[in-house]
Amino acid sequence: MTRPPLHPADLRVALFSGNYNYVRDGANQALNRLVDYLLRQGAAVRVYSPKVACPAFEPAGDLVGLPNFPIPGRGEYRVAYALGGDVKRDLAAFRPNIMHLSSPDFAARRALAWAKAHGLPVLGSVHTRFETYPRYYGMAFLEPAVLGLVKGVYSHCDALVAPSESMAEVLREQRMHDDIGIWARGVDRAIFHPGARDLAWRRSLGIGDDEVAIGFLGRLVLEKGIDVFAEAVTRLKAPHKVLVIGEGPAKEAFTQVVPDAIFAGFQSGPDLGRAVASMDVLLNPSVTETFGNVTLEAMACGVPVVAARATGSTSLVVDGQTGLLIEPGNADAFANALAAYITDPALRAAHGAAGEARASAYSWDAINGAVAQAYLRLLNRRSA
Repeated sequence: MTRPPLHPADLRVALFSGNYNYVRDGANQALNRLVDYLLRQGAAVRVYSPKVACPAFEPAGDLVGLPNFPIPGRGEYRVAYALGGDVKRDLAAFRPNIMHLSSPDFAARRALAWAKAHGLPVLGSVHTRFETYPRYYGMAFLEPAVLGLVKGVYSHCDALVAPSESMAEVLREQRMHDDIGIWARGVDRAIFHPGARDLAWRRSLGIGDDEVAIGFLGRLVLEKGIDVFAEAVTRLKAPHKVLVIGEGPAKEAFTQVVPDAIFAGFQSGPDLGRAVASMDVLLNPSVTETFGNVTLEAMACGVPVVAARATGSTSLVVDGQTGLLIEPGNADAFANALAAYITDPALRAAHGAAGEARASAYSWDAINGAVAQAYLRLLNRRSA
């Protein structure tokens, strides 16, 4: 007898995250949007992640805390190291039929073992290039070891999803897995659009209507490439202003190397859309991102992007049409690309318009539907 096809409402998803809502970033906002989507489809979802007393935002769905400890030197982030009896009992009571691992930490290893013992298929999602982080803290020699730890989780999943084809290709080259789908990222067009540009807000920050504002958008941490950003804008000879949107532990160091920059702080919702649309160029030199949410948000606002030729950006930016791609770490080349936009308003406008058109294809529900289909595919394969 043929089994009737499964639907999203048949899903019971146990989602493990290293940071679901205690510090806001692009990865956990994508996870929260996914959970919201799944719940709207009638699925049951239970999220397991470190919890803190004052999280950055309210979680979508039910959140269960995992045993954790703060990362030395980066105490705002936590490492989940175990499941514990309470979590195992909660899992057993929830009765998931699929597990989703979104961070290759110690708890994920134990969750993977639990899933295998209970016959559950496991989907892993890749959100950042953890193996690249040590290079920003003078410990590049640790990259192979970190890659080994990451591989110890993801290679044992039944399938992976990556945010971009460029990241999927990296994972294939690393022999992380041979079953890799794409879970891209969407953009909220009610927030990010060219009409959000606000000249009065720019003036309040000391940016003239005819001045070109080069933007940085993201958490102020070393792994976002703030050293390359600072070096590039320092070498830039064309007149410009620097507008930094975000907060983070490296803010003091950033202010020292770019003392004339305007630090507008953390922005969210419509205020963030206003800040991004009020830039003239976004400079994103990061190589750690697997997708590049900030790049997509800038494109949706009609802002051309100068980005590192790295995972994520290469799947979003069409070089010479929606922005410019530069070899990672080449501050002179970044500066030259910025100068081209500063001195040619028509080029800025053309590339900005092309970027907005390209961003229009990224609908959150369609993108999250791809993850639901990946769950169903694994469940159908397991039951075949």
